[in-house]
Amino acid sequence: MFKKYKIEYELDDPRTTLAHRDIILQKKFLKRLYEDWYKSMFAEMGELGKGKVLEIGSGGGFLKELYPNVITSDILALPNVDQVFSAEELPFKDGELSAICMLNVFHHIPHPHHFLKEAQRTLVKGGKVVMIEPANSALGRFIYKRFHHEPFDEKGAREIKAGNPLSHSNQALPYIYFERDLDLFKKEYPQLRIVSVKYHSPFSYVISGGVSRSAMLPYFMYSLVKFKEWLLSPFSKQLGLFCTVVVEKV
Repeated sequence: MFKKYKIEYELDDPRTTLAHRDIILQKKFLKRLYEDWYKSMFAEMGELGKGKVLEIGSGGGFLKELYPNVITSDILALPNVDQVFSAEELPFKDGELSAICMLNVFHHIPHPHHFLKEAQRTLVKGGKVVMIEPANSALGRFIYKRFHHEPFDEKGAREIKAGNPLSHSNQALPYIYFERDLDLFKKEYPQLRIVSVKYHSPFSYVISGGVSRSAMLPYFMYSLVKFKEWLLSPFSKQLGLFCTVVVEKV
């Protein structure tokens, strides 16, 4: 019988974000997956210049434990982040950032075009935005539309309702911006270039139980699960539940 994690607060309550963080840190399988995702994002950044590295939506994670020099931020006033602000208004000067990273955050931003404009402004030339988000694969659509509380509408609008930072979302927003509407992206952000959109992780997050349930497999099987995912990587476009998006300022 799998343990179910019950959180007493409303989804948009800051205490829920902190509770999610505690669950991630307690669950070895899930924590290892987050560690691997964090490391993969930094690998995608490549050689960093003198600019600052910013994480957006840091409250539920632990990136700073791995990379202490990262500036952590969130839209919620949380005790474990460096700064509090909206991703749509970055409090940084032009060309002040060498990289921006985020994990499962982009699809919660009400007006993603505002964030991309800000990224275009604040990044140095050659600086990158690296994010991990839900993927619009065949398996992803099946899982997200049937077994997840957040909506997934790949035919939807380019904005979502503002006001509730966690409960308002569209998990398909990364697909809409970086795959479906490519021509519009090139027109609206002439200084940004989509480097890659890589689908991955068909099983590991589900097996981890996420922040809702206990893991389906013990931690010592983590490496075996990742090996099987690697074997299935040729089919990632059909099976991947997540995607890594890399955008560069040119």
